[in-house]
Amino acid sequence: MKKIRVMIVEDSAVVRALLEYTIGRDPRLEVCAAAASAEDALEILEQFSPGVIAMDIQLPGMDGLEATRRIMSERPIPIVVVAASVESKKWNATAMEALRAGALAVLEKPLGTTHADYQALAERLCTQLVIMSEVKLVRQHHELHEAKGHSPRSWSGGPGQFKMLGIVCSTGGPGALVQLLEGLGSAFPLPILLVQHMTASFIEGFASWLDGVCPFSVTIVNDGCIPVARALHMAPAERHLRLGHRRLWLDAGDPVSFQRPSGTVLFESMARDLGAAALGVLLTGMGDDGAAGLLDIRQSGGYTIAEDETTAVVYGMPAAAVRMGAVCESLPLPAIAARVLELASFNS
Repeated sequence: MKKIRVMIVEDSAVVRALLEYTIGRDPRLEVCAAAASAEDALEILEQFSPGVIAMDIQLPGMDGLEATRRIMSERPIPIVVVAASVESKKWNATAMEALRAGALAVLEKPLGTTHADYQALAERLCTQLVIMSEVKLVRQHHELHEAKGHSPRSWSGGPGQFKMLGIVCSTGGPGALVQLLEGLGSAFPLPILLVQHMTASFIEGFASWLDGVCPFSVTIVNDGCIPVARALHMAPAERHLRLGHRRLWLDAGDPVSFQRPSGTVLFESMARDLGAAALGVLLTGMGDDGAAGLLDIRQSGGYTIAEDETTAVVYGMPAAAVRMGAVCESLPLPAIAARVLELASFNS
């Protein structure tokens, strides 16, 4: 079996050696290069052609966030940020900014080999490196693309048809989500429901971070709450989010498409409760979650948008929706907000 080539970017010689040892022990992986700075990493990237990068954030000179942005815009390679454990609020902010910059995952650095948590952290790191190395990426850029592949389908709706917007995203989602929400603007008139696949320990920090960088009030849903306009209602960790009788409900049912919360569960409930008044958007992500639910919305007379392959960091979930005929329209990320505003009969 061909081993996955890993580049390590870490300024501490001690930690760099620990990472080389940890990754080198895994039979699926091999360390092809180790750089002490972002500048060094960028210089040797072409020479070593790694399949995945383990990136530190705190680096001398250019930091890991800027290095991640450059790699994702110039020569996309899956990046797993491996950061030191810090005070919780700062750690969450660092993690979210790394994901926004284009990193696919953020992990805590393994501690010394004699530490009680070393084995668990080491196994998690190696497993994430393997999984993320298989992600097919597109170059991140910000210019406006024209939609291609799927033109707008016939739509017989009128002003005021839509009552709620559902958004589902996974790998690559934080950055895409912020761009979409900023484009909608704080006066967007519909309640927004969100499923973002994320490690349970990051959910509260993600909600707090998102509240600070997007134009909406962001809350983690409580069972039975009523969704309101100009607010984003986010599924909590390990609970499906459903809409029923215009209230939001949580449950710990079986995972759908290996996910809990599941975007398909959310979209299916919107189709049942709202019918033609449901508006669904499926963004970047691995796997196929959300696709079947998006089809339900479309078949109920609602409108569905999937992020186009030209901008999706990971064109997995949107591609699955396109394949099953669930998508009214495929649009590049910079064009989605304008289309949603148009459908909601609202001009910012």
